Amino acid sequence: MNLSEIPLNKRFRGYLPVVVDIETAGFNPKKHAMLEISAIIVEYNSVNDLEITERHATHVVPFKNAELDPAALKFNGIDPYHPFRMALEEKESLDLIFKPIKDALKRNNCSRAILVGHNPAFDIAFLNAAIHRTQIKRSPFHPFSTFDTATLGGLIYQQTVLAKIAEAAGLKWDNEKAHSALYDAEMTAELFCMMVNRWRALHVPVAP
Repeated sequence: MNLSEIPLNKRFRGYLPVVVDIETAGFNPKKHAMLEISAIIVEYNSVNDLEITERHATHVVPFKNAELDPAALKFNGIDPYHPFRMALEEKESLDLIFKPIKDALKRNNCSRAILVGHNPAFDIAFLNAAIHRTQIKRSPFHPFSTFDTATLGGLIYQQTVLAKIAEAAGLKWDNEKAHSALYDAEMTAELFCMMVNRWRALHVPVAP
């Protein structure tokens, strides 16, 4: 794929920010199933502002012998075996998500993707556990480094809850759509772009 007109390779030390949200059947990445995963790719536009360029999401079939915590399912409203979920096996899901990220890495001349998330320790743990189970050898993501919008939100908007940060930033938050992997990832990506662009607007010297 052709190199982007304004590649991101110099902005984040060779890393490409990819916003990820994962909905699960519990809190233990080794025992509980990953049920949804969404990845949002952000890139520079023509005036060097970050914006969302791609959205990718899929439902995931619980891995063999996975545990499903009823409290977690009640919280996110997911029926893991609903026939209309059109869920993919775990490896198929990761392959689907990883391919466009690898393409974006090439066109931005970046070495690795870095997971952007809201309290991302949760998401990176589930992602790494799924990578290990499926024996994927070339993940595009850095295995442990992340960017945290909860921390950035606390710094810029004095809020750490995703909905509260969105409201403080002037975004409309829809509680009915919350806890869907795609919706949460999109809102997190919108906020990440706004915060990075706001920092740049302060005339802080950074590479283009």
